[in-house]
Amino acid sequence: MSVSSDSAKPTQQNSINETAAQPANDSAASNSMPYLSGFASDVANSWLLPDGVVDVLFEDAHKQEVLRHQLIEQLITHGYQLVCPPMLEFTESLLSDASEDLKRQTFKIIDQLTGRLMGVRADITPQILRIDAHHGGTGIARYCYVGDVIHTLPSGLFGSRTPLQLGAEIFGCESLTADIELIDVLFTMVNNLNMSAALHIDLGHVAIFKRLAELAELPDNATERLMYLYANKNLPELKRVCRELPMGDDFYVLARFGHDIANLLAKLSDAAQQDSQIATAVDELQRLKSHLEDQWQCPVSIDVTELSGYHYHTGIVFNGYINSETQSLVRGGRFDGMQSQTQTLRAATGFSMDISRLLAHTQLDAPTIVLVDFESLADATADETQTLSVQVESLRQQGYRVTMPLNADDRPHDVTHRLVMTDNQWHLQTV
Repeated sequence: MSVSSDSAKPTQQNSINETAAQPANDSAASNSMPYLSGFASDVANSWLLPDGVVDVLFEDAHKQEVLRHQLIEQLITHGYQLVCPPMLEFTESLLSDASEDLKRQTFKIIDQLTGRLMGVRADITPQILRIDAHHGGTGIARYCYVGDVIHTLPSGLFGSRTPLQLGAEIFGCESLTADIELIDVLFTMVNNLNMSAALHIDLGHVAIFKRLAELAELPDNATERLMYLYANKNLPELKRVCRELPMGDDFYVLARFGHDIANLLAKLSDAAQQDSQIATAVDELQRLKSHLEDQWQCPVSIDVTELSGYHYHTGIVFNGYINSETQSLVRGGRFDGMQSQTQTLRAATGFSMDISRLLAHTQLDAPTIVLVDFESLADATADETQTLSVQVESLRQQGYRVTMPLNADDRPHDVTHRLVMTDNQWHLQTV
């Protein structure tokens, strides 16, 4: 940092001379040269990352890339087409049908070429909607994707603002078979990982609440009030509010018996029980719960008041949790796509996950780290160096990590083997 004041320059010179003549302790040096402590503070601040933003380093970075590759290859082998949308788009397309939560989570910037507003994606699913509208046709289409997203705010306590999002979507199929396929693909992916934790699924169905709200002809402010009370599990206040609503007993039943799918339909009013849409929704929950328990021996819980995606989802919703973590690893469910040619709704279902959330629960095979002996390398003839190059390339193709040292001190951590010249041949020796 330069000192621009003329009066400060002699002070700086005197301090340096005094320091040269007589050593001073660190505190005295810091006091005599305050601009150095200011410089250190500036450097520290320039290296400070924002809250919710972290470096992924070394083994974790390697693990993340391995997971990324393994998971996306699983989806491709199941018939899902890989797409890679851009990080930013004009907000007209990126946020055209987005919820208010997603709009708040999206960073906005001005395009210097056109002056139009652009958004840095906070979720890749809206981009898949756009891709399917233009390229999906009228039949069934399957997509998979993986990429970074950026949030204006962390999701939950200690949540990341830069998740690495991976997901899969099926468009053009209205039946529950599409949801079952996605669940099966998800568990196939997870079970093929060396994961030390089990996946728990929490199922919901927003169509039950939506249909009750339609039957009761609730205004928007009443539905928002109910969703707020459901989210906070405030049963006393919910009971009071429901007394003043048409079909209020049914809305209270959702909170009281929404975890017991076997008895839920029986607790609802006659009008709700006889409604075909509600009966279909309850049946879908029962079938999917049975499939998860029978096929994957998965713990399943039900919560029909899980309405966090109410303005986006249209049917089955599910969240996947690892062990007892409060934040979900996987989120998915039913939603509506759009055909751009006809502007008609197109049934869709999908899920997404943050790959970085898997890092703490998965392990890679212990690597074999090979160091070429520096003395052997320095003394090697041209023919021996050529032989070494061939052997090193062969080891690397087998997955070994081989370091050719630049000097005697160039040594990676955790070396497991050394490649040494003995008897005119290169030998791999265990350390």
